[in-house]
Amino acid sequence: MTLAERLLATARAKGATIATAESCTGGLVGAAITDVAGSSEVYLAGFITYSNAAKIRDLNVKPASLAAHGAVSEEVAREMAEGARTRSGATLAVSVTGIAGPGGSEFKPEGRVCFAVAAQGRPTLSETVDFGAAGRARVRERARDHALTLLLSALGGPEADGHGRG
Repeated sequence: MTLAERLLATARAKGATIATAESCTGGLVGAAITDVAGSSEVYLAGFITYSNAAKIRDLNVKPASLAAHGAVSEEVAREMAEGARTRSGATLAVSVTGIAGPGGSEFKPEGRVCFAVAAQGRPTLSETVDFGAAGRARVRERARDHALTLLLSALGGPEADGHGRG
């Protein structure tokens, strides 16, 4: 069973609904979820907000947060997740924003990705993971799998075992 299949089974069992807000993954998290037949029972919406303007317009990310912290920050990741949850009406939302590469800087290196999970009635959790300069495709795949794992964990589901594609 893939990570996405476990996520959907757990969400169904708990009566949860899911939304995603993605930047550097460009829809890979939503694609992994919708690869599973019957995902429409649980997955309500996905927002691909690659530009800052889209983050502001579609997810209500504050321009002041972007100015103060940059798009690749836990602050912006939290606002993205909260915006996706609010806009979609889902009980749970995950966000992903990062630097897949190539490139980056001394302060925000290639492979740095910020995540957040917003759950109805709970504080929004955020974290930063440095996947390293593994190449654009690999960073995006790892970020996808990490986002799915965060959703599963937020539901109190079985942890990912690392087998199978997200």
